[in-house]
Amino acid sequence: MQQKAEERSNRFRMTAALLSFLLVAPVLLVTGGPVYDSTNKIVPLVLWHGMGDSCCNPLSMGAIKKMVEKEVPGIYVLSLMIGKNVIEDTENGFFKDVNEQVSMVCDQLAKDPQLKGGYNAMGFSQGAQFLRAVAQRCPSPPIKTLISVGGQHQGVYGLPRCPGESSHICDIIRKALNSGAYSDLVQKHLVQAQYWHDPLNDDLYKKHSLFLADINQERSVNETYKKNLQRLEKFVMVKFLNDTVVDPVVSEWFGFLKTGQAKETETLQESVLYKEDRLGLAAMDKAKKLVFLTSEGDHLQFTKEWFDTNLLPYLR
Repeated sequence: MQQKAEERSNRFRMTAALLSFLLVAPVLLVTGGPVYDSTNKIVPLVLWHGMGDSCCNPLSMGAIKKMVEKEVPGIYVLSLMIGKNVIEDTENGFFKDVNEQVSMVCDQLAKDPQLKGGYNAMGFSQGAQFLRAVAQRCPSPPIKTLISVGGQHQGVYGLPRCPGESSHICDIIRKALNSGAYSDLVQKHLVQAQYWHDPLNDDLYKKHSLFLADINQERSVNETYKKNLQRLEKFVMVKFLNDTVVDPVVSEWFGFLKTGQAKETETLQESVLYKEDRLGLAAMDKAKKLVFLTSEGDHLQFTKEWFDTNLLPYLR
């Protein structure tokens, strides 16, 4: 028992070290009137936190949940906890298979009577692409508006910001991702590997990526995914212009690096995904369902005024 406790403690210390360079926690005071659905009920809001955060961190998601509840009396806000407690929730953001996480969330949402009429969803960083997977795989209850705050919808290819280039943890993670991101072991046990997108090894990515390649229709076109995503009323994507965490930052707008090299990027509209409309994004764009927003800040850093001006209108 003592040995297991020590192992768990060591694992959590490693997680905490990772958080020191990946956790950015915005605290927002959200104002505005309640949002109603067609039955005159306030539309619930579901939140999914980013890597290194948790559902109930008092400096981030916990504060956002309380502020929204205070400013919009009667609203039901569900901040997703992946696990039995905050420690598990934080650890699972690094180590729990993403497909299992999405399945757990789909089950939780389907059983929640408060959400049966549908809900708005807001995902922060990796939580955004996870919520998109929920929209594609689990249309009941339906997401009405999906807001992606710094999500990486075409994945990442780099960890640019670390606490010093001599950090052993940064070196270990970079090595694992660069040399073994698509191995079965790393894919199953490192969340970030499941949305690691290597433009220099496109065949490996398409064949072995357990999560991103699937939801982005890289291997085949799942018509159900396509149909379900197009049910969204709005899909809002926020890109942070001075982001030092996400590489490449155009992934926050569904763009990425051109295949076969690692310098030149392409927009969503220039991609095969869009031109062949493999996910329905071109049709959504034509229907004005896609919204592309920017913030001048670093990753997940924005002001209350920016939030009120840019995001609240899509929740009204």
